[in-house]
Amino acid sequence: TVDLRRDALVATGVDHRHLHTDKASGARDDRPGLKACLDYLNAGDTLIVWKLDRLGRSLPHLLTIVTDLKARGIAFRSLTEQMDTTTPHGELLFSLFGALAQYERALTRERVMAGLAAAKRRGRQGGRPPMIDAETLERITAALDGGASKASVCRTFKVPRSTLLGTLARIGWTAPAKV
Repeated sequence: TVDLRRDALVATGVDHRHLHTDKASGARDDRPGLKACLDYLNAGDTLIVWKLDRLGRSLPHLLTIVTDLKARGIAFRSLTEQMDTTTPHGELLFSLFGALAQYERALTRERVMAGLAAAKRRGRQGGRPPMIDAETLERITAALDGGASKASVCRTFKVPRSTLLGTLARIGWTAPAKV
């Protein structure tokens, strides 16, 4: 939910009609809300974000955005970090917080990868569980090898066609050659 951020921005004086949000991760560069926001801004405006990592999570991306804003005559403020790039102090803080945000993200990724590796060593497999168990898959491939159509297999085993096709592709099954 963005309620906390929205309330903080509106309390700062941001018009609610000029708020932009995205449902995608802040780590992504191709966010439609961010693009619309950046396109809307003109020289003399100030881009205000609730927190620095809401704009982007990598230092190069943040630097690119803020450098572009500066070239266009647009100021940048971050409420949580109390940063304003129109001042030398704000520019220094921006560089420091950007580096710290990138470091924090790298540490988080490192911890996640270590946790996944530990789980794998304990025999846990990540990801979504298979929709077709091994025994049923064996019966399905036997039926297909025996000449049954994929449509009939889907009806017989009550498996959606997309699930069947994805599973067959994953195991590398190919249709028997017709003579």
